[in-house]
Amino acid sequence: MIIFTPDDYTLNFIMPYTYEYPRPALTVDCVIFGLDESHQLKVLLIERAHDPYQGKWALPGGFVDMDEGLKAAALRELEEETGVKDVFIEQLYTFGDPGRDPRGRVVSVAYYALVNLEEHPVKPASDAREVQWFEIDNLPTLAFDHDKILSIAIARLRAKVRYQPIGFELLPEQFTLSQLQQLYETILGVKELNKRNFRTRILKMGVLKEVGKQEGVAHRPAKLYSFDKEKYEQLARERLEDLLRRGVDFEI
Repeated sequence: MIIFTPDDYTLNFIMPYTYEYPRPALTVDCVIFGLDESHQLKVLLIERAHDPYQGKWALPGGFVDMDEGLKAAALRELEEETGVKDVFIEQLYTFGDPGRDPRGRVVSVAYYALVNLEEHPVKPASDAREVQWFEIDNLPTLAFDHDKILSIAIARLRAKVRYQPIGFELLPEQFTLSQLQQLYETILGVKELNKRNFRTRILKMGVLKEVGKQEGVAHRPAKLYSFDKEKYEQLARERLEDLLRRGVDFEI
């Protein structure tokens, strides 16, 4: 009869497991959108300081450490390479085509976010030689498969902004309905939405608070609004389906 001691069990648990198959490396990439003063939608890119693709522009990102989660890794890499921190990021998609990275079999989990450029100054660090905002319609050649990642992120952004108020992250705390409409037109890539229809639909959602009027303007001062995040979250919990039906699902 074989008798196992507690030490035998301890040894069994701490011994590393040997995998039969090779394991791919895991990375994260960040697609960070921002809006500038001229209402141009931009994306944050880094110039790579090392091979592969040294000197080429790419999305911020890097390898996931063994002891950290995916989201934590994405936020860490974003701050290390660009200085951008304290942003809300959302998982976008997983990219794992063989050959997407010349270093070997690498799978990347991409995240995306919307930020206000003025609130997030950037500075290159870590593996980034330079960091810069680029208009999405005027991009340099990107490293790896980052053009594909960015294309999917833009499509997701344009789809989601129709039914969730994610675009408010790009606006100042107080804004006019004209500014809000221009934001939607920029993200959706359309020249002009119907002004009356837009205002009716956006106000019907019930997630805006009127906070005053413009001051010091030559024209008739417009009403100022702010996004009521608590009200939106309450509506989303209580009657999500109704809120989505009343959302900004514009026909363009």
